[in-house]
Amino acid sequence: MANPRVPYRFSGSRPALTPPDEGAIMVHLVINVENWRFDAPMPRTIITPPHGQDTVPDVPNFSWADYGMRAGLPRMIDAIAERGLPASTSINASVIDAYPQAAEAMRDAGWEFIGHGVHQKALNHGGDEAEAIELALDKLAAFTGTRPRGWLSPGLRETADTPDLLAAAGVHYVCDWVIDDLPNWMCVSGGRRLIQMPYNLDLNDSVIYAVEKHSSPEFLLRLQRTLAVFERECRLQPRVLALGLHPHLMGVPHRFGYFEEMLDLLMRNRHVCFMNGSQIADWYAAADPAHI
Repeated sequence: MANPRVPYRFSGSRPALTPPDEGAIMVHLVINVENWRFDAPMPRTIITPPHGQDTVPDVPNFSWADYGMRAGLPRMIDAIAERGLPASTSINASVIDAYPQAAEAMRDAGWEFIGHGVHQKALNHGGDEAEAIELALDKLAAFTGTRPRGWLSPGLRETADTPDLLAAAGVHYVCDWVIDDLPNWMCVSGGRRLIQMPYNLDLNDSVIYAVEKHSSPEFLLRLQRTLAVFERECRLQPRVLALGLHPHLMGVPHRFGYFEEMLDLLMRNRHVCFMNGSQIADWYAAADPAHI
């Protein structure tokens, strides 16, 4: 198979799934909350270092991310809470220690915690991957009282074994495989079950603003166009519309008003319902119980 984990098929050729009663377009707000270590090179930069030579500590680029944790995240929490919406946070487990007020605020807001590694470091950068996954899940479980059901790898980077290790660790769904507008069952070892959960790179502030470097309204424009297509398609098949968000990107003042417009646009749409990752996974498992 071209894809060793999810057999290939046209998205529209699968059997029709019964949508949730609340709406056929399931919006999943995924706020990525990360600990970029002060004593390590920054995983992404906004300012190129002089003469192209990386420095540690990298104060300007560390500050870019740190601003999001201090000012951007509270704005986003308030905007989501004021509208009474569910959300998920894909969170580095070390955020609990590095940014305790942020972790407590998201927990108190009722957000679902999705495993996102311990630090913002890709799983394929060496070390014991199974141990890193367990450490992250155990730390989040001790903090929230609930073992995470979902996982999003830092940078969406996996090894060849990651889905098998996640399923063995009790994870129910993974957001790394950005291949469809609906979930799919994944092939994993040991007769276990793992759901490929739709995530998004085109509706992701990291891609739009940090990689492609578009102007502030771009995310809203893409959402408007995506929603128009999904409104047509959801008459035949439900859709999952995931928004990948980061506090240091979407929480800055010149973009924040567009974020609020995005939420309000979605709330006005009669086809839209908001769900966290576990709610979507539970819907899918009931709507398509067959397992590979």
